[in-house]
Amino acid sequence: MNDTHISFCGWVGSDVTLTEIGNGASVASFRVGSTPRRFRNGSWEDGTTAWYTVKAWRALAEHVHDSVRQGDAVMVQGRLEADVWDKGDGTKSVRYVVVATAIGHDLNRGTSSFTKTARKEDAADREDPRVREVIHSYDESGPRLNHNGEELTPAEPAA
Repeated sequence: MNDTHISFCGWVGSDVTLTEIGNGASVASFRVGSTPRRFRNGSWEDGTTAWYTVKAWRALAEHVHDSVRQGDAVMVQGRLEADVWDKGDGTKSVRYVVVATAIGHDLNRGTSSFTKTARKEDAADREDPRVREVIHSYDESGPRLNHNGEELTPAEPAA
């Protein structure tokens, strides 16, 4: 996998915007500023603040919208993506976006309270007896396969 993964701490610098995109899916977006701090020459110095646009999808989007406010200290983990688009004047613009897999309050900066949400039952989550019948009809002992998914003959060792 050639994705760039990133984890960082920072301060929420905008309101969390929640957008419904259809099929019951939601996306939340907000900005986070992260300023490195270094001890140099006997004193602490702030570095340049890096601003990230953070996107979260589905349940994470809804939880972030309900939990995170501008000014909160957060920790973000996700995949860094370059969002490239053509501007009206013919030039290209690039913005780096973090597609979050996890977001939480930074407890080094304050306290938080957690409330576990009950899982919503979706029609797709209900078990269909026909699906269970198909799943249980599979032969448990399938053929041995090599790394290319080709069936091994009994004399061949698995590599």
